[in-house]
Amino acid sequence: MAKNSPVEFFQQVRAETAKVTWPTRRETLITTAMVFVMVFLAAIFFFVADQIIRFGVSTLLTIGH
Repeated sequence: MAKNSPVEFFQQVRAETAKVTWPTRRETLITTAMVFVMVFLAAIFFFVADQIIRFGVSTLLTIGH
């Protein structure tokens, strides 16, 4: 592998970052909102699943008394 000088390396990095298609502000906001919605839905799902499991375990434990 060829050795590059630090200046050459940073020039290559700059050339590569120029090729990147950066998202618009609107795309970023929409994606962020979608992430928050999915996190909220996952939190609701796991809360409900936890309550069902808690109810099942407590029911099983009270049967023994």
